Amino acid sequence: MRTPNASRAALTLAALFLATLSLAALPAGVQARSSDRGKPMLINADDADHALDESQPTVLSGNVVITQGTLDIRSARADVTTRNNEPTRVVLTGSPARLKQEMDDGSPFSANASRIVYDLTSDTVTLTGNVTVNQRGNTMNGPRVVYNMKTGRVQASGTGTGSGNGRVSMRIEPKNPTPADESGND
Repeated sequence: MRTPNASRAALTLAALFLATLSLAALPAGVQARSSDRGKPMLINADDADHALDESQPTVLSGNVVITQGTLDIRSARADVTTRNNEPTRVVLTGSPARLKQEMDDGSPFSANASRIVYDLTSDTVTLTGNVTVNQRGNTMNGPRVVYNMKTGRVQASGTGTGSGNGRVSMRIEPKNPTPADESGND
């Protein structure tokens, strides 16, 4: 049974996913499956710990699975902090935490990271630890990616995770790929 705060937590996780979609530099008009929002959200975990007075975060742990239509979120743990019955911060952790959803045009989108933090007070999503974002064959990889939902800016960093130096890499597929030369000549 879901409590009102657990339902808010789930909606916050869905908002986190939608914010993460922007990391993939989607073409104009491509959005998450719009029909998913009208479908029931199912939340499952091995354990849930919820403080009625908001003194501590709600913690979902052990095989956390959140689904809503084509939206699929999986993590080892989800910590949801609320103030005045509104979520203020969501932290997903896993090996990795995974988000995926089908876009309205039918293409898949996915994002993986060891830790995903959605701070609703600053409107930022921070993905750290082996970050991978995929959409339409385009990818972004690195140790740390921060998306500011207010400004629409994405900052990717090869450092700052405590795991030494890393690099940010992106692969952008052409809109109209050139057919392969059947003779093998370039």
